[in-house]
Amino acid sequence: MSLLAHYLKKEVKQLIDRGVRLRVIGRRDRFSSKLKKLIVDTELATQKGGRTLVLALDYGGRWDITQAASELARQVQSGRLRPEDITEEHMHQQLNLSDLPLPDLCIRTAGEQRISNFLLWQLAYAEFYYAECYWPDFDGAAFQKAINEYQSRQRRFGMRDEQAIGEEARRA
Repeated sequence: MSLLAHYLKKEVKQLIDRGVRLRVIGRRDRFSSKLKKLIVDTELATQKGGRTLVLALDYGGRWDITQAASELARQVQSGRLRPEDITEEHMHQQLNLSDLPLPDLCIRTAGEQRISNFLLWQLAYAEFYYAECYWPDFDGAAFQKAINEYQSRQRRFGMRDEQAIGEEARRA
């Protein structure tokens, strides 16, 4: 965590200059009070950035969903929400990244073909791209290859081919 603290102190100005907003998701309760304050200070200093960099620190998709369910249970217990009124949108609003668009593409490096407890809710309809190279070797050319592959796909959002084609025709 000292490396993270060093990075946050060193790179905050560059994030601001490049218009990047930093967001940290995960279990902050396990961090030292000094690191928690540094994270909050960095997020506040970069909050006007037009692009968002999300760091997942001590994060797990199951934890994220469990925290969201616990918050909905608290709302039910306090009478602010009835169990039968809970929707996917209620759940989504309690997740760590509820204020950001859902991912369209998940790129996995090193030939890994699993999501590894990462953004379980958010990746439900994302497209996946598997690169054989390791993350340090994933360069601009590898990224462009992933984007080209993604652009060649038909987004179906859980529908069968014929359903997706019908939906596209309806929108046109």
